[in-house]
Amino acid sequence: MSSVLEITDKEFAKEVLEAPGNVLVYFWAGWCGPCRLVSPSIQWAADTYSDRLKVVKLEIDPNPNSVGHCKVEGVPALRLFKDHEIFSTFEGALSRKQLEEFLNSNLA
Repeated sequence: MSSVLEITDKEFAKEVLEAPGNVLVYFWAGWCGPCRLVSPSIQWAADTYSDRLKVVKLEIDPNPNSVGHCKVEGVPALRLFKDHEIFSTFEGALSRKQLEEFLNSNLA
């Protein structure tokens, strides 16, 4: 079972920008109801795609630098990095099926 790595602004460059391979960054907030609904799907993605995807999560309120870098305007939000740059984005709540479609289309 792969786990979702929780990071802060301090680790963002090392864990996302400098990481080899694909990285999915999940932006969330404790006060965000839809984030609580999406979180289990994010864990599912970390487990299911562990062979080709690193999954990290970052709480938006205490980490404004990463939020600004990724131009996050609302949560929950996803940023998929390929070759150290944002490759695809999604903002808003999504079902596990929608997450699976998002990942399959971008990791193909």
